[in-house]
Amino acid sequence: MNSSENIKITFPDGSIKKYPKGTSSLDIAASISKGLAEDILVADVNGKLVDLTAPVENDAKLKFYKFNDEEGRKVYWHTTSHIMAQAIEELYPGAKFGVGPPIENGFYYDVDSEHKFLEEDLKKIEDKMLEIAKRGLETKREEIKRTDAIEYFKTKRVDPYKVEILEDIAKNEDVVSLYHQGGFTDLCRGPHMPTTAKLKNVKLLSVSGSYWRGDSDRQQLQRIYGISFPKKKDLDEHLHLLEEAKRRDHRKLGKELELFMFHEYSPGAPFWLPNGMVIFKELEKYWRDIHDNNGYDEINTPILVKDKLFEQSGHLDHYKEHMFRVDDGDEVYYLKPMNCPEATLVYSSKMRSYKDLPVRLSEIGRLHRNELRGALGGLFRVRQITMDDAHIFCTPEQILQEITGVMGLIKRFYALFELEPRYYLSTMPDDAMGTKETWDDAERSLAAALKANDLPYEVKEKDGAFYGPKIDIHIKDALNRDWQIATIQLDYNLPERFDLTYEGSDGAKHRPVMVHRAIFGSFERFFGMLIEHFAGNFPLWLAPVQVAVVSITDNQNDYAKTIYEKLKLSKMRAELDQRSEKVGYKIRDWETKKVPYMIVVGDKEKQNNNITVRAHKKGDLGVFELDKFISSLVEERDSKKINQNI
Repeated sequence: MNSSENIKITFPDGSIKKYPKGTSSLDIAASISKGLAEDILVADVNGKLVDLTAPVENDAKLKFYKFNDEEGRKVYWHTTSHIMAQAIEELYPGAKFGVGPPIENGFYYDVDSEHKFLEEDLKKIEDKMLEIAKRGLETKREEIKRTDAIEYFKTKRVDPYKVEILEDIAKNEDVVSLYHQGGFTDLCRGPHMPTTAKLKNVKLLSVSGSYWRGDSDRQQLQRIYGISFPKKKDLDEHLHLLEEAKRRDHRKLGKELELFMFHEYSPGAPFWLPNGMVIFKELEKYWRDIHDNNGYDEINTPILVKDKLFEQSGHLDHYKEHMFRVDDGDEVYYLKPMNCPEATLVYSSKMRSYKDLPVRLSEIGRLHRNELRGALGGLFRVRQITMDDAHIFCTPEQILQEITGVMGLIKRFYALFELEPRYYLSTMPDDAMGTKETWDDAERSLAAALKANDLPYEVKEKDGAFYGPKIDIHIKDALNRDWQIATIQLDYNLPERFDLTYEGSDGAKHRPVMVHRAIFGSFERFFGMLIEHFAGNFPLWLAPVQVAVVSITDNQNDYAKTIYEKLKLSKMRAELDQRSEKVGYKIRDWETKKVPYMIVVGDKEKQNNNITVRAHKKGDLGVFELDKFISSLVEERDSKKINQNI
């Protein structure tokens, strides 16, 4: 064989091997080890994910992904969604299919069928899926003209949803790809696992309604969600976490603990109840303390603003469909969806010198965003948002120190909840405002700040805000779920649009740089995450009721009241329980309310002038001298220790 028929394959470790031109990634893996070939799910050839069976025709950098890799999981779940669609087609002939993508944890497929899917149908579909898996059907990619694909889905496998995708969403593509597995064919970009035999364990989780293309005026489809794993123990663990997540659901706990409520009169806007406001205010207080101590000046700006502001900022061009409009005669107003345009007005309210910079303006602002009703979900997706914002105006030379300061605040804040942040650099999106050169400068500055602080990070391509790149900070909660909470955005565009200036040391006018940042992300979303992270078992400093004082009989009521008053003098949030109920009932009631501590007093405690203490989820802690116990409570509260019983 001539050397010209060979291609060079470069592996992640830098090693290079030659293979015959047209060798598949799967065969290359098999040449390394049989185990590798069995474990891999997809290949990266020169930065593009491709099917393992696709021939490699030219010199290439090659990387393999397994299920442990995000890329591998997505392919595994995507192929599983196709297997589910095939199972549904075989069980319920005539079914039509919308889209079936992988999602963060699993997959779904939207189905149009005369059959109304119930929970008992899911097991039947699962069994059919595993049967298809055992057939070991090869997944074969076919590239055809878009017009031929339209004809195929109009005549051979009639599916109006695929036709609409081809005629509308893919209208600018000349060639599209179909995937065949046995007698089932689907429209898909791929890539996919090489065979259905890779599917080992699957669980279909639920059925819900969804409108085709998110339009409530279109056909309502049935969306079936599922999850799959190569190993049964991983599936079992995931299902256990799902049950735990149900137990921790913030909507359920929010109702049980009387934290917040929603009402049809104001969809997507939470009503904060007294218990919830206690936590809300404690978070606000801590937020204000750390900002006051780090050189921020707090401002508050109007909620209702003329359209001209958002025309100038670019929000009407990029965000109009998410904004609430208010007409007032000849004037048009909008409820603000972001605080940043008004922060520029505060900055420009007076002349600034280089000696004044950085200017750090913080704001707990009430925002409104017109989310679709179908997308609303508890505190995680709302229309009324309380944003913990800040905008820093600085010189280009101050960017590194300011972003370093922000990251220090974020690390300190999340350490309070024993949450470990992870960092992502989000780059220029397709609808970006401003020049590529400006974006490149901003992205380099953010990357330099991450490197200067020895913070490892990943890049999220095209995921920046329309006005600037950003650093997204993710955390994992007690159930190992990923949350994107804090963000740091670098913006050269709004200072340009609003003609923001400062007088430099040379006496000339210069343009400041604007840093947008939030630590909570939003109070609502962060609050919901905290409820689920702690399962409602809040640390003492956040708990709406910190101590319940419970008398066993009426004989101890005076003594219990004395204890209660001492707790109140120490500014503890205490409740006095002198109900004419059995003590066991009262203890169970306060335990249900997840109160961190109970002080139980009977005749013995009254005679000895001491107390018996119970801790939530731990039970009886023993007998204590009252003043010493109150001192320990104050120390636990003020140090903001974490409740370990989450």
